[in-house]
Amino acid sequence: MHVDITTEFGFAAFALKNAISIRNWLFHDNNFTTELSFQVKLHAFLLWASIGFLMPVGILVIRISNRVQCGRRLRFLFYSHVILQMSAVLLATGAAVLSIRNFDNSFSNTHQRMGLGIYGLILAQPLIGFLRPHRGVKLRSIWYTTHWLLGTAISIIGIINIYFGLNAYEKKTSKSLRIWTLLFTAQLVIIAFIYLLQDRWDYIKKQGVILGDEQISPSDIQLINNSTRHTNNKDLPSMP
Repeated sequence: MHVDITTEFGFAAFALKNAISIRNWLFHDNNFTTELSFQVKLHAFLLWASIGFLMPVGILVIRISNRVQCGRRLRFLFYSHVILQMSAVLLATGAAVLSIRNFDNSFSNTHQRMGLGIYGLILAQPLIGFLRPHRGVKLRSIWYTTHWLLGTAISIIGIINIYFGLNAYEKKTSKSLRIWTLLFTAQLVIIAFIYLLQDRWDYIKKQGVILGDEQISPSDIQLINNSTRHTNNKDLPSMP
């Protein structure tokens, strides 16, 4: 029986190609579960520490400083804000370098594309911060608005992108990150609550007037005023 050597060679090449493909698939899968998995987790931790924690806390600190009158405390809060934000920039830069060196940067998903834009904004924000005009200069209000809007945008978009990253990791590994998502959400709720509370703290304190060791509410003051007015009217002499 005549055997076509070309056909046999084609089948052998096809089988060898499939074997190599399976080997490469196994190798890359194993690589992801060990070294690459660690790098992904490190990338996630750096971005959480940077955008998910330090930046919101830095915004909260500078927000609190708006209510401070003491110069020494004001300087402390200002430099705390600078240190927190610069630390966040350094951590985000480390996460970006890790991503460029080790990950597939095809920008085929929302997390990667959004992350690229955030990195650009993060690098621009400290430059704007260092260009801060002195108080009284006309450009001061423009600078303040730009710096505030950019910082707020970085935090909001960055937090949204963290959720996209958690979702991408779940799809890639088929592992549930529900507990980490809930913990991150709880942290954001706490920071948001503190932000809103400090913004209204002076108003809350003014709801009661401190007299001695007792706190009297505005409704109590109204009752006292009415009682005093009634007593004074009784003491007035009657008109002839």
